[in-house]
Amino acid sequence: MDKKNLDAIRAALKSAGVKTAAALRSLLAETDAFADAPAESLTARGRIAALFDEGTFMESGAYVRRRVSELDTAAEDAFEGVICGWGSVAGQLVYAFSQDYSRTKGAISEAHSKKIAEIYRLAIENGAPIIGIFDSAGALMPEGVRALAGYSTLMQCTAAASGVIPQIAIIPGTCAGSAAVVAGMFDFLIISQSKGCVSFNAPFVLGDSEAGKSEFVTKSGLAALTGTGDGDCIAKAKLLLSYLPMNNQEGTITASTQDDLNRLVDLSAYTSSENATDLISAVSDSGSFLELYAAYGKEIVTGFVTLGGTVVGIIANQKCVNGGILTASAARKASRMVTFCDSFHIPVVTLLNSKGPDVSIEAEASTYASELAKLAFAYSSAKTPLITVIVGEAYGAVFSLMGAKALGADVVLALESAKVGVMPASTAVAFLWNDQISEDVSREDLEKQWDETVGSPVAAASAGEIDDIIDGAELRQRIGGAVMMLSAKSKRVPVRRHLNMPL
Repeated sequence: MDKKNLDAIRAALKSAGVKTAAALRSLLAETDAFADAPAESLTARGRIAALFDEGTFMESGAYVRRRVSELDTAAEDAFEGVICGWGSVAGQLVYAFSQDYSRTKGAISEAHSKKIAEIYRLAIENGAPIIGIFDSAGALMPEGVRALAGYSTLMQCTAAASGVIPQIAIIPGTCAGSAAVVAGMFDFLIISQSKGCVSFNAPFVLGDSEAGKSEFVTKSGLAALTGTGDGDCIAKAKLLLSYLPMNNQEGTITASTQDDLNRLVDLSAYTSSENATDLISAVSDSGSFLELYAAYGKEIVTGFVTLGGTVVGIIANQKCVNGGILTASAARKASRMVTFCDSFHIPVVTLLNSKGPDVSIEAEASTYASELAKLAFAYSSAKTPLITVIVGEAYGAVFSLMGAKALGADVVLALESAKVGVMPASTAVAFLWNDQISEDVSREDLEKQWDETVGSPVAAASAGEIDDIIDGAELRQRIGGAVMMLSAKSKRVPVRRHLNMPL
């Protein structure tokens, strides 16, 4: 469409004096038709169309326009730079907003924030997820403090929805300044590898052109997923949404599956690779696993699977990366997963196989104890079902911090080959049995004896810290059985009216 034609329509509507609903609809349609998007990107309206099931999107506040001052060069009848509404995504009610960069570069204004706030009100009151598509150059400067207050409004909305409904942020374009704070408050953030950029400080201010881009924010742990472009980011958001409940009252999600829960598994691939994704794929329905934060804290793997059709959050030590040690970033990654799952009553399965904690000056310099404290808080305060399986080594603080029964785990299992204890056999022998080494007794003999006695899962089971020792082939059915048993677990103990006396 030619811009002159759009200007002509605006001039005709202005001279008409009274604007009818039909005239406003016509102007809105022409404005959208004139909207342009960068190469390989969708318009704000196109993103909405890609997100929702065809024909289900209902727009809210379509004709809202911002306050225009003498300092504002925008047309008086320019529509606000955000599209808001609701519709169906795979048959599920979802609310969304999509910032429109073609309308004053998607600048945040007072009216802009009020439109989004109204969508948040509806989403919270109706208990449905919200998806925010961020593409804005920043605040509308002529509005001054009103625009800044708009950011505060969005922060308040995001905080009010946290732990009540799932929130997914998609970054297909620019998300800078306080908008980056708002997006960072969402449960999950998905960024486009081609055009996405999210940073509080502008890259040119930092002197780093890569700051805020896809690789940068995935390594920092801000982005949970990436997409090759707008369409792929939206597809990833829809996939993620399929694992999430509508709200914190819906409870554990269970769907049908063709994969037999009692299927025996082959762990040989994991035994040889020690790659946690091999283990997770062997256990999950049809081998499907949605991994989150893959580029951050690589010593831990987190994500979602289904077991017997039930959605489960997975936390697993990545033994093939740095021995799967519990680094500060890995601890934060695990804490984040436990906290989210607990907010929405999603069962958590922890698969333990780690060399132990991070023993380095770099760890201590990164407030290491504080990050481990957060992990301890996450597990100990969680009311959602917690299932732990020791599939390899679980020594020292790793055993204490990640799903121990004493920390609140409901069920703790161990493979027959697992090794559990205060420290590895090599360290224990050096500390305690070094004087027993002789011509007849080698260090290797003592280490084997330690593993078979003090460091065995049998010793931990005898102490009541492991519920059962299982064969690897039974791993899927035993975890699935525990998930089913705990599916009705309540966050609150039922209130007792009175004792039932044995009369």
